[in-house]
Amino acid sequence: MLSFSFTLPFTRVAVSTLDPLFVGAGRAVVAAVLGGVVLAIIRPRLPRGRHWLRLLVVACGVVAGFPLLTSFAMQTAPAAHGAVVIGVLPAATAVAAVLRGGERPSRGFWVASLVGLLAVVVFVTVSGGGFSGFQPSDLLLLAAVVLAAVGYAEGALLARELGSWQIICWALVLALPVMVPLALLGASHGALVAGVGGWLAFTYVSVISQFLGFFVWYRGLAIGPISNVSQIQLLQPVLTIVWAALFFGEHLDGLVVIAALVVVACAGFAVRARAARVVRPGGPA
Repeated sequence: MLSFSFTLPFTRVAVSTLDPLFVGAGRAVVAAVLGGVVLAIIRPRLPRGRHWLRLLVVACGVVAGFPLLTSFAMQTAPAAHGAVVIGVLPAATAVAAVLRGGERPSRGFWVASLVGLLAVVVFVTVSGGGFSGFQPSDLLLLAAVVLAAVGYAEGALLARELGSWQIICWALVLALPVMVPLALLGASHGALVAGVGGWLAFTYVSVISQFLGFFVWYRGLAIGPISNVSQIQLLQPVLTIVWAALFFGEHLDGLVVIAALVVVACAGFAVRARAARVVRPGGPA
């Protein structure tokens, strides 16, 4: 989660000089090359049957959807602002795990999840000056949350069958035929001149955010329960806001801090409520 907390700030740095389509798709291409090398060296068993369809779901969520949507969103949204919106991701991941696993969470879980989502909507509308200030970047970030949550949950379940690091490697390779043309299209929009800072940021989101970070993340989720492990995500918005202020000079006002705390509290309550529901049938109340 520490590695993921730098994703939005570095994405914002990268898209300040590079085309967002190139950043979103290009990071997947770089990571896919690394994943292909790992698969070629280790030669794990091939996925079978429905595994490929489930890997496609993972690829749509965390290889294509989240990177592309956040790259376009970070063109206009400050990283601290984006971190607050992304802060609903822990609860969204738990929701996806609930729906995918067919479990029935408590009423408190759903209440907390809805309150967290409401807190995000209130934040983006108030900070933008009303409902008319709800920017396209906010819609992109919320869509990215949904796709990432689905990709996290499906990948975690699949990791229990195929292994954790294999999931991101296979998903990256599976998405490569689509991401290469998108990256080339993004590169055609202008010269690839980003400076040292821009290329370092692009390298980080390619190697760490899109590849190595998922090795340990899917391993943790696979150990599960998914909802319990996803509590670690609560650290991400707070850390991202801190990095955005310390290293990238973004201004932190009281609204951002309050909204981050509310979203983290609601997501944490939602995860705990669902976890309590799951462990009770297996043992004494």
